[in-house]
Amino acid sequence: MKMIVGLGNIGPQYQGTRHNTGFMVVERFADKAGLSFSTRKMEAKLASGQVNGEKVLLVEPETFMNESGRAVGALAHFYKLETSDIIIVQDDMDMTIGRIRLRAKGSAGGHNGIKSIIASLGTSEFDRIKVGIAHPSKANVVNYVLGKFTPDQQIDFDNAADHAVEALFDWLDEVPMTELMNRYN
Repeated sequence: MKMIVGLGNIGPQYQGTRHNTGFMVVERFADKAGLSFSTRKMEAKLASGQVNGEKVLLVEPETFMNESGRAVGALAHFYKLETSDIIIVQDDMDMTIGRIRLRAKGSAGGHNGIKSIIASLGTSEFDRIKVGIAHPSKANVVNYVLGKFTPDQQIDFDNAADHAVEALFDWLDEVPMTELMNRYN
Protein backbone atom coordinates (compact mmCIF):
# COMPACT_ATOMS: atom_id res chain seq x y z
CA MET A 1 0.00 0.00 0.00
CA LYS A 2 1.11 3.55 -0.80
CA MET A 3 -0.07 6.64 1.07
CA ILE A 4 -0.36 10.02 -0.65
CA VAL A 5 -0.91 12.89 1.78
CA GLY A 6 -2.02 16.37 0.81
CA LEU A 7 -1.45 19.12 3.37
CA GLY A 8 -3.94 21.89 4.07
CA ASN A 9 -6.44 23.31 6.52
CA ILE A 10 -9.98 22.06 6.97
CA GLY A 11 -13.10 24.16 6.68
CA PRO A 12 -14.83 26.13 3.94
CA GLN A 13 -12.97 29.34 4.82
CA TYR A 14 -9.71 27.69 3.70
CA GLN A 15 -10.94 26.09 0.47
CA GLY A 16 -8.92 27.20 -2.52
CA THR A 17 -6.29 29.03 -0.46
CA ARG A 18 -2.58 28.83 -1.23
CA HIS A 19 -1.93 26.89 1.99
CA ASN A 20 -4.36 24.19 0.78
CA THR A 21 -2.21 23.42 -2.24
CA GLY A 22 -1.63 19.86 -0.99
CA PHE A 23 -5.37 19.22 -0.67
CA MET A 24 -6.04 20.65 -4.14
CA VAL A 25 -3.38 18.48 -5.81
CA VAL A 26 -4.51 15.29 -4.03
CA GLU A 27 -8.15 16.02 -4.91
CA ARG A 28 -7.13 16.50 -8.55
CA PHE A 29 -5.26 13.18 -8.37
CA ALA A 30 -8.35 11.50 -6.86
CA ASP A 31 -10.51 12.79 -9.73
CA LYS A 32 -8.10 11.43 -12.36
CA ALA A 33 -7.79 8.09 -10.52
CA GLY A 34 -11.56 7.75 -10.02
CA LEU A 35 -11.34 7.84 -6.22
CA SER A 36 -13.49 9.80 -3.79
CA PHE A 37 -12.98 10.97 -0.24
CA SER A 38 -15.72 9.01 1.49
CA THR A 39 -14.17 7.88 4.79
CA ARG A 40 -12.95 9.57 7.95
CA LYS A 41 -10.42 7.82 10.17
CA MET A 42 -7.70 8.88 12.59
CA GLU A 43 -8.34 12.60 12.14
CA ALA A 44 -8.23 12.48 8.34
CA LYS A 45 -10.43 12.35 5.26
CA LEU A 46 -9.54 9.28 3.20
CA ALA A 47 -9.99 7.93 -0.29
CA SER A 48 -8.72 4.50 -1.24
CA GLY A 49 -8.62 2.11 -4.14
CA GLN A 50 -6.40 0.55 -6.77
CA VAL A 51 -4.33 2.80 -9.02
CA ASN A 52 -1.98 1.28 -11.61
CA GLY A 53 -2.27 -2.05 -9.77
CA GLU A 54 -1.23 -0.52 -6.42
CA LYS A 55 -3.46 -0.13 -3.37
CA VAL A 56 -3.49 3.59 -2.62
CA LEU A 57 -4.65 5.59 0.39
CA LEU A 58 -5.20 9.31 -0.19
CA VAL A 59 -5.11 11.40 2.98
CA GLU A 60 -6.20 14.91 3.91
CA PRO A 61 -5.41 15.48 7.60
CA GLU A 62 -8.22 17.21 9.50
CA THR A 63 -5.88 18.42 12.25
CA PHE A 64 -5.03 21.73 10.61
CA MET A 65 -1.65 22.21 8.97
CA ASN A 66 0.53 22.54 12.06
CA GLU A 67 -0.63 19.19 13.50
CA SER A 68 -0.61 17.14 10.27
CA GLY A 69 1.74 14.61 11.81
CA ARG A 70 -0.94 13.37 14.22
CA ALA A 71 -3.00 11.95 11.35
CA VAL A 72 -0.05 10.91 9.16
CA GLY A 73 1.74 9.11 12.00
CA ALA A 74 -1.40 7.33 13.21
CA LEU A 75 -2.28 6.11 9.71
CA ALA A 76 1.30 5.04 8.92
CA HIS A 77 1.39 3.05 12.16
CA PHE A 78 -2.08 1.54 11.67
CA TYR A 79 -1.33 0.37 8.13
CA LYS A 80 2.28 -0.58 9.03
CA LEU A 81 3.70 1.58 6.24
CA GLU A 82 7.38 2.19 5.64
CA THR A 83 8.38 5.80 4.99
CA SER A 84 9.23 4.71 1.43
CA ASP A 85 5.48 4.08 0.96
CA ILE A 86 4.55 7.68 1.86
CA ILE A 87 4.64 10.86 -0.21
CA ILE A 88 3.57 14.30 1.02
CA VAL A 89 2.23 17.08 -1.22
CA GLN A 90 2.85 20.53 0.25
CA ASP A 91 2.93 24.21 -0.62
CA ASP A 92 6.29 26.01 -0.82
CA MET A 93 6.69 29.79 -0.54
CA ASP A 94 10.31 29.65 -1.70
CA MET A 95 9.30 28.60 -5.22
CA THR A 96 7.44 30.59 -7.84
CA ILE A 97 3.87 29.68 -8.67
CA GLY A 98 3.86 27.13 -11.47
CA ARG A 99 6.94 25.20 -10.30
CA ILE A 100 7.13 21.87 -8.53
CA ARG A 101 10.07 20.19 -6.84
CA LEU A 102 10.34 16.57 -5.75
CA ARG A 103 12.53 15.59 -2.81
CA ALA A 104 13.40 12.23 -1.33
CA LYS A 105 14.12 13.57 2.16
CA GLY A 106 15.18 16.72 3.94
CA SER A 107 14.44 19.25 6.61
CA ALA A 108 11.08 20.92 7.14
CA GLY A 109 12.41 24.14 5.65
CA GLY A 110 10.21 26.15 8.00
CA HIS A 111 7.01 24.35 6.96
CA ASN A 112 5.08 23.58 10.15
CA GLY A 113 3.08 20.73 8.60
CA ILE A 114 6.29 18.98 7.57
CA LYS A 115 7.82 19.64 11.02
CA SER A 116 4.83 17.89 12.58
CA ILE A 117 5.13 14.90 10.22
CA ILE A 118 8.88 14.56 10.87
CA ALA A 119 8.21 14.58 14.62
CA SER A 120 5.43 12.01 14.29
CA LEU A 121 7.28 9.62 11.98
CA GLY A 122 10.60 10.14 13.78
CA THR A 123 12.39 10.72 10.49
CA SER A 124 12.67 13.15 7.59
CA GLU A 125 13.26 10.28 5.15
CA PHE A 126 10.02 10.47 3.17
CA ASP A 127 9.22 11.65 -0.34
CA ARG A 128 7.68 15.05 -1.02
CA ILE A 129 6.24 17.07 -3.83
CA LYS A 130 6.56 20.77 -3.20
CA VAL A 131 4.30 23.07 -5.20
CA GLY A 132 5.32 26.72 -5.45
CA ILE A 133 3.01 29.40 -4.13
CA ALA A 134 5.64 32.21 -4.17
CA HIS A 135 6.53 34.51 -1.30
CA PRO A 136 4.55 37.69 -0.76
CA SER A 137 6.61 40.75 -1.56
CA LYS A 138 4.97 43.05 1.00
CA ALA A 139 1.88 41.24 2.24
CA ASN A 140 1.59 39.61 5.64
CA VAL A 141 2.71 35.97 5.23
CA VAL A 142 -0.27 34.51 7.13
CA ASN A 143 -2.79 36.54 5.12
CA TYR A 144 -0.96 35.62 1.92
CA VAL A 145 -0.89 31.84 2.44
CA LEU A 146 -4.51 31.89 3.62
CA GLY A 147 -5.51 33.94 0.58
CA LYS A 148 -6.57 32.68 -2.84
CA PHE A 149 -4.62 32.75 -6.07
CA THR A 150 -5.28 35.66 -8.41
CA PRO A 151 -6.73 34.65 -11.81
CA ASP A 152 -3.26 34.85 -13.42
CA GLN A 153 -1.71 32.87 -10.56
CA GLN A 154 -4.48 30.27 -10.81
CA ILE A 155 -3.44 29.46 -14.39
CA ASP A 156 0.16 28.86 -13.27
CA PHE A 157 -0.98 26.87 -10.23
CA ASP A 158 -3.24 24.65 -12.37
CA ASN A 159 -0.27 23.86 -14.62
CA ALA A 160 1.90 22.97 -11.61
CA ALA A 161 -0.90 20.88 -10.06
CA ASP A 162 -1.24 18.90 -13.30
CA HIS A 163 2.50 18.18 -13.28
CA ALA A 164 2.33 17.16 -9.61
CA VAL A 165 -0.50 14.72 -10.44
CA GLU A 166 1.59 13.22 -13.27
CA ALA A 167 4.50 12.86 -10.83
CA LEU A 168 2.22 11.05 -8.35
CA PHE A 169 1.16 8.55 -11.01
CA ASP A 170 4.83 7.99 -11.91
CA TRP A 171 5.72 7.60 -8.22
CA LEU A 172 3.05 4.90 -7.91
CA ASP A 173 4.60 3.18 -10.94
CA GLU A 174 7.78 3.03 -8.82
CA VAL A 175 9.83 5.31 -11.02
CA PRO A 176 12.94 5.96 -8.87
CA MET A 177 12.87 9.32 -7.06
CA THR A 178 16.15 10.40 -8.67
CA GLU A 179 14.56 9.94 -12.09
CA LEU A 180 11.38 11.73 -10.99
CA MET A 181 13.47 14.62 -9.70
CA ASN A 182 15.28 14.88 -13.05
CA ARG A 183 11.98 14.70 -14.91
CA TYR A 184 9.92 17.19 -12.89
CA ASN A 185 12.26 19.54 -10.99
